[in-house]
Amino acid sequence: MDSSREKIVILECEPETRQNLAELLVKAGYEVQSSASADETFEALRHAGADVLLLNANMAGMDCREVLAELKGSTATQGTRVMLLVGEGARERALGLDLGADDALSRPWDAGELLARVRAQVRSKRSVDELREKTKIAEEGQQIAHTAFEALAVTEKMTRDAFSLDRALKIGVTAVFVIAAVMAGTFFLFSHRANKEQQHAAAIIARLEGRMRRQEDLMAEARKLRAQSGQNGGITLESKEELAQQAEQLKQKMAGAGSEQVAELQKELAETNARLKRVEAQGEAGQSIIKSDVLSVCLLYVTVAFRHAASGNRLRYGGINADGTPIQDSDGNPILTLEGRGPEVHFDVFGTGFLAATGGRVVTNRHVAQPWWENDDLNQITSQGFQPEIVEIRAYFPENARGLTTRIDKISSDADIAVMQVSMDGLERPVLQLDASKNGAVGGQPVVALGYATGLAAILARTDETTAQEIMQKSNGDPTQVLDELAQRKLIRPVATQGHIGDVLADKIVFDAQTTSGGSGGPLFNQQGKVVGVTYAVLKGFGGSNFGIPIRFSEPLLTP
Repeated sequence: MDSSREKIVILECEPETRQNLAELLVKAGYEVQSSASADETFEALRHAGADVLLLNANMAGMDCREVLAELKGSTATQGTRVMLLVGEGARERALGLDLGADDALSRPWDAGELLARVRAQVRSKRSVDELREKTKIAEEGQQIAHTAFEALAVTEKMTRDAFSLDRALKIGVTAVFVIAAVMAGTFFLFSHRANKEQQHAAAIIARLEGRMRRQEDLMAEARKLRAQSGQNGGITLESKEELAQQAEQLKQKMAGAGSEQVAELQKELAETNARLKRVEAQGEAGQSIIKSDVLSVCLLYVTVAFRHAASGNRLRYGGINADGTPIQDSDGNPILTLEGRGPEVHFDVFGTGFLAATGGRVVTNRHVAQPWWENDDLNQITSQGFQPEIVEIRAYFPENARGLTTRIDKISSDADIAVMQVSMDGLERPVLQLDASKNGAVGGQPVVALGYATGLAAILARTDETTAQEIMQKSNGDPTQVLDELAQRKLIRPVATQGHIGDVLADKIVFDAQTTSGGSGGPLFNQQGKVVGVTYAVLKGFGGSNFGIPIRFSEPLLTP
């Protein structure tokens, strides 16, 4: 199986839509290629293939029926899953499916739904590919078995025709050699298969490692965030100045835009000016909330290991270089093993949680408590025979000098919500007030989000350069030791951002208080200082597209 990222190809004539789709998919971790030319797209598919093709069903000069027939009929592209982007209405979707597409999505589409459908198609293709691989192995095994039976049949015939003990002995020895050869071939086949699986796992681990910041990268990110924050002791991802600058940039774009773009730019400008006025009028709305509740919002640090299902051993690195990096093979992937004493392969996850009930019960997201949940990369490792499992969970509260032992208490089956049980060890923190009423979250009302967006980098950004360097040197860049150093210096505290609720749906709250990776699981406060939601998804590139889960989904988990 291919160890590279899943590849998505976009065929869309409208430039802005094509760009938005590409940015969304790239940020979701896919390799993306986009084009406005059908010929160019088909040439790319025939040359390099793709997992999913996003196809505009309404492109001028293009017959979807012929396109789909060509895709399904070509041996080079027949495995590619096709998603048609159609007009509004069920009739358009039904027509797209009748034409032979694997899925059809109506415009205007929801970005979250689009990503979910792409993931479904990727998983479907992966299942088909795995089935083909298993079929191929079964056919090879069948051929080996057929050869073995033929060898035994020959041996039997030769034994039957033997007239002397000497010849019978020779035939018996020949049969032993034939059977041994068959067994050796079978062993080689399945050994090769196991080695291939481990190589695939190594490639996936390498891709996951690429997302983990090394010491130099962590310091560089901290410096960047420190410069953006003006060294003011905190990081605000959205401010009055930023909104004013955004409004000015939109005005400049309008001056040079064509008539077809002016209307859209005017709409964006109106929304930006409205947000600016709200920020100016309610700039102090979050201050009292932050002061009273910040001590109850913790940083969650989750460490995941990988256990081999067949052997029961955890996956380890084959060796470590002098600089602390894993030894790599000729393809640049870390060398992994199930034996030896090398360090275990760990995947570190940072998230946010908050005290929502007595006894140290902390609410967060399920995808923080169980990082492999709906995580395509970690699920790929599972498909290779490795089961992810929690090594340790620690909670770091502001103004507390050490991390606290944490375990999973309850997991929701209805939403991306989980409750953790923290051993508070005498630490006293106020329980945040929850508001699950209909009037708790109302469209247009201001909200404040608290969380540990950007994880360690954001925390280091609040220190001066000398302190950050000292922490990194003492910890040697190890995340656990970095966190312990930060906790001892009482430098761990969440980021606060302000915004407004854009929409309230049955299962989600859409808001524009900005956050990013690491902020998942953080509380979303209304203007009364009560928690109305839990941040769970960030879709960059789309205005007002941060999502929170209504706090009522946590109530069944908090019931003793």
